[in-house]
Amino acid sequence: MGQVGFNAFLNLLAPPVLLLLLLLLLLLLFLLVIFVLSPFSKTQQLPPGPKPWPVVGNILQLGQQKLHVSLANLAKVHGPLISLRLGTQLVVVASSPIAASEIIKTQDRLLSGRKLPKATPFEPHILNRIAIVWTSECTEEWKFLRALCRTELFSVKAVESQAMLREKKVGELVEFLRSREGTVINVAEAVFVTVFNILGNLMFSRDVISYRNEDVAGGLKGLVWKMMELGATPNSADFYPKIARLDPQGLRRKMSKCVHEFFATWELDIKRRRRRETHVSAALKADFLDVFIANGFEDEKINWLFLELFAAGTDTTTLTVEWAMAELLKNKEAMKRACQELKTEIKTNPIKESHVSQLPYLNACLKETLRLHPPAPFLIPRCAAETCKIMGYTVPKSSQVLVNVWAIGRDPSVWEDPLSFKPERFLGTSLDFKGQHFELLPFGGGRRICPGIPMAARQVPLILAALLHSFDWSLPNNEDPASLDMNDKFGITVEKEKPLLLIPKRL
Repeated sequence: MGQVGFNAFLNLLAPPVLLLLLLLLLLLLFLLVIFVLSPFSKTQQLPPGPKPWPVVGNILQLGQQKLHVSLANLAKVHGPLISLRLGTQLVVVASSPIAASEIIKTQDRLLSGRKLPKATPFEPHILNRIAIVWTSECTEEWKFLRALCRTELFSVKAVESQAMLREKKVGELVEFLRSREGTVINVAEAVFVTVFNILGNLMFSRDVISYRNEDVAGGLKGLVWKMMELGATPNSADFYPKIARLDPQGLRRKMSKCVHEFFATWELDIKRRRRRETHVSAALKADFLDVFIANGFEDEKINWLFLELFAAGTDTTTLTVEWAMAELLKNKEAMKRACQELKTEIKTNPIKESHVSQLPYLNACLKETLRLHPPAPFLIPRCAAETCKIMGYTVPKSSQVLVNVWAIGRDPSVWEDPLSFKPERFLGTSLDFKGQHFELLPFGGGRRICPGIPMAARQVPLILAALLHSFDWSLPNNEDPASLDMNDKFGITVEKEKPLLLIPKRL
């Protein structure tokens, strides 16, 4: 009987099964060799953190929570600067203002690189030539592109010259909402259309989406979120770069599809503009597409720059307004005070951009929203160009470095009653979100700070003020705002898990 059982076992080891077992064994040995040869497997004065397991490192110890929550919890155990090994890759995470300041200020030069996600559909050497956000190094071309955007799009003069356009588009948002009075509105989609069309006119002088075409609006917004989600999806190719070319989860293929769908939004504009004139004098430029063409940019470069500007510009503004509306609805006293300020200070409708500076409480509400709901919980991850020290610990060359601004914004050692929405905490203080105060860093700091802050600082309060000044808002089916679901979902940015659906009533 024993011999029969042994023969049955041998029969199981048919060639296909035996081959599979052999391949699995070889893969395990391959990963073990990578682990042993990894410089991070050797003892160094790394920041503290949970003990890594062989081969997988700390991947399994992150658990099922959203990543920003999981890393915040690990910081409570191991301290404000921790290190993790995800596969063969070392990741350092800062979760306090002091740790953030050492990364963004003290070691800004050495920690201003990027480790590009393997899902990115372009190789690093290409992005170093055509990108602003996703460059692996701060090259001369990167400096030129940032300076160009800062001068032509985000300078004080440029932002002020765009005020009438923003006011016009926000006025169109108000008119659309008036036409839908008494019906359920997806707040994020309506705001997304507004912001996308503002950028569309700045980039290539036309509206891109109609409020009436909800399928297109929802489709483009969904496309932006899909890219954010894919970019933040745990990817075995990032953990084990040796297998990146295999694209084992298909994330690079999916991201490439999304990116080229997005390119299609404006590719015809580029072709038409090139046919219209082979050369545009910089002095005669009408929009940002003219600026790009006048500087001799090829289509690939224009496509990618538009992608970065649209994705960053639309997503962060849309999320911030949606979260602000949700927090104000949930906190009646804050809503009452914000609306009273608008009634007292703003005598006319429509609201002008110049009115925004007269609304200290509304601006405090936005700062409080950005504290609790920073658009990108880890900013955009940095990479160590050279080995350096943070808080006395060694950060080896090529380590990925994250700043968990979500955790900093909810740290009880930094903020009193941190989980409560209290805009009053920002009244009478100089605390702002422009990169100099490390307890509030929704847009980053240092040389990698978001260049669009001057525009966001005008645009976001204008949209929020218009929504509050023009309408009274309620939840469908007379739901109690106190029970509003405030859960988020994780991507490169963090949006509401359940979209904010509201009913506007004209004031």
